[in-house]
Amino acid sequence: MPENTATAGASGTPHIEFRDVVKRFGDHTVLDDLNFTVSKGERVTLIGPSGSGKTTILRLVMTLEELTGGYIHIDGTPLQYAEQNGKRVRISDKRRRRTTTDIGMVFQHFNLFPNMTVMENIIEAPVNVMGLKKDEAAAKAEALLDKVGMAWKKDARPSELSGGQQQRIAIARALAMDPEILLLDEVTSALDPELVGEVLAVLKDIAAETDISMLIVTHEMQFARDVSDRVMMFDHGAVIEEATPDKIFSEPENQRTQDFLRAVL
Repeated sequence: MPENTATAGASGTPHIEFRDVVKRFGDHTVLDDLNFTVSKGERVTLIGPSGSGKTTILRLVMTLEELTGGYIHIDGTPLQYAEQNGKRVRISDKRRRRTTTDIGMVFQHFNLFPNMTVMENIIEAPVNVMGLKKDEAAAKAEALLDKVGMAWKKDARPSELSGGQQQRIAIARALAMDPEILLLDEVTSALDPELVGEVLAVLKDIAAETDISMLIVTHEMQFARDVSDRVMMFDHGAVIEEATPDKIFSEPENQRTQDFLRAVL
């Protein structure tokens, strides 16, 4: 695997660290001995063919999947397992939840609560997880809805919105928790082509205006080029090449990367 080109934050501690990570589903190994870091404020995009393990990486960070082996650290804090006296010890669910409070994820299929209005979807977690007062959460939600261009739909239900509108609401909902890390999982792949641009424009603004660390899985190569500090090419659960966007899109070195980009560009 190529040497990691990222540098850690000012503290010297990576924001996200994968160390010797293994993930299996039954007899199928999706990730095998994966090692990489994401620095604070860095935007890292994972590209590669479907089934190469990219979404699994995001789901492991969100603790939606259980590690088979190895360790993930968030800002130096073990996420699922810690190493104690040479043994791998499972972290309690309470500690996991505390660590993931600073992590937001936007999913491919929106995952909005269908029985709630747009406003209710956004304030649900800030009120019930962060303990914000309802009026404070609502004021924050109004500002976020304005940011993603959806303030006019605050009383609508998800079923009354287009896919692009739902995804913009999902982005606002993730930001309502003030995440330090934002995970983006193929956020445009379920959208009609004419709706993709509106969602990517919102994400580009967020990348430009905040210092949130981002780990992105996408097939939108122009988006990856525009927002990424580093792009990592995955194949069969391993990083086969990583570089700056300009380098990887203009002068990829690995033949597999060249073939993949030729197919998708």
